[in-house]
Amino acid sequence: MRASISDRYGPAESVTLTNTAKPRPKDGEVLVKVTATTVNAADWRMRSAQFPKGMWLMGRLMSGVFRPRRKVLGSEFAGFIEALGPGVDAYRVGDRVFGMSEDRGAHADYLVMPVDGALAPTPPEMSDEDAVSLPFGTVCALVFLHDHAGLRPRQRLLITGASGGVGAFAVQVARHLGAEITALASEANHVTLQSLGADLTIDYNKTDITKSGLEFDVVLDTVGMLGVAEAKRLLVRNGVFLPLEFGVPEMIHALTAKLFGGPKIVLGVSVATKTLINRVAALARQGVLRPVIDSRYPFEDIAEAYRRAETRHKTGSIVVVLSPPRLSDRAA
Repeated sequence: MRASISDRYGPAESVTLTNTAKPRPKDGEVLVKVTATTVNAADWRMRSAQFPKGMWLMGRLMSGVFRPRRKVLGSEFAGFIEALGPGVDAYRVGDRVFGMSEDRGAHADYLVMPVDGALAPTPPEMSDEDAVSLPFGTVCALVFLHDHAGLRPRQRLLITGASGGVGAFAVQVARHLGAEITALASEANHVTLQSLGADLTIDYNKTDITKSGLEFDVVLDTVGMLGVAEAKRLLVRNGVFLPLEFGVPEMIHALTAKLFGGPKIVLGVSVATKTLINRVAALARQGVLRPVIDSRYPFEDIAEAYRRAETRHKTGSIVVVLSPPRLSDRAA
């Protein structure tokens, strides 16, 4: 089978398509034929070792000190089940599925997933390319806005990087939760964000949000635009700051806020689970979520997909389409 291999830290050209052994499902696992995947922020950071702010050492310890520990990246996938491992009766061969693999490996023709992992039936009305655009951003939004911040109806929410791979889906989740949404993004994306549910759109190129006089109950910073001091100027006294990129200053403030009060800062990562992917599928079936796709690339051009992701100016998800493997690849 074909797989996109990253065996050293480097630029987009460092990923190569290679024929490798096709995996086999074990007890409680299924073999998924991947028809669509994505390149997201986590993928290009792990490939290049460009971790946020002061997190370089921690990032290297997690992903590999000298070279990538996981050579096949990619977490989001959509496709169909090609084979069942022993003891699996929750799915049938041919069932369409989508989800996220915490062990990566989705940048390949085939992927093994545990049936109790972040795997769910694909909503029947959605294509694989649409479905694969949903998990990364929606899971992150659900974890931070719903679980961590407890976002409630009519609360005022600011989302920076609102048109990105997390932001575009955070707008939709926040709309579902009933928040009043201010979306910070370039003017070219304002119409899209308004159609997704943003109440107010602001162009960060023209307006310094920290000097706007606006106040918020929750600030979700998806792109590392705001430091702690800037966030505090935007938040009400008991507000919540959710930075997806953070370093030592944010860690210190998270501790001191517990001791001395003031705006709360929540640091963490979102981990996809079966429960969360089922929530994503349910929201999609209800019409709450709309796929937002920046661009599509064939598997052979995955390096170009990485280059697009690294511009940090995409709108929604970058989808990579895997054409059916040749017979020689299927046998490998």
